[in-house]
Amino acid sequence: MDERRGKLLRRGLRLEGATMGWNVLEGVVAVAAGAASASVALIGFGIDSFVETASAAIVGWRLWVELRGRSPEATERIERTTSRIAGGLLLVLAAYIVVDAGRRLLGFGREAEESLVGIVLTSVSLVVMPFLGWGKLRTARALGSGALRADAYETIACAWLSLTTLAGLVLNAWKGWWWADPAAALVLVPLIAREGLEGWKGECDDDD
Repeated sequence: MDERRGKLLRRGLRLEGATMGWNVLEGVVAVAAGAASASVALIGFGIDSFVETASAAIVGWRLWVELRGRSPEATERIERTTSRIAGGLLLVLAAYIVVDAGRRLLGFGREAEESLVGIVLTSVSLVVMPFLGWGKLRTARALGSGALRADAYETIACAWLSLTTLAGLVLNAWKGWWWADPAAALVLVPLIAREGLEGWKGECDDDD
């Protein structure tokens, strides 16, 4: 392995480590705050953080395997496996959001309350996630790694989830529109499902 590729693999591992660290914290805070305020959007955002953590851990393993000198064939098998696992987890999340948000919009369950913690958390995430996502995307292109590229797009998608979730939380806190929270959660579903299907099929767009 040449020195440049080794440096890129180590950079990818550092980015995945940072992704896991942030998403564990983000997920715990988001789910706790979402449960306290009955926010399906915030709970969905938190669960997505755990999905992102799992994806980062698996892709980090793939990078570590190559750094340890495994064969290209073994690396390719790991890439396919990691993509399918991450994609499947995202599809499960999309299904959960549809059921829970639909139930709340129909009047079943507690109405969402305002969550200052959620607003602060998603605002910070809007800064952190694009930084990590674009860093991983550049590294993935330099390595030619489809698994890392898919994980980078998942991280960038998380930034969009932050924006959508933040919008629902702000509207609920500002206007008292409780329905903005489950509605915002449903807006996330097409993006999550698209990323999930692409991961499951081992596909990823090359566009920025």
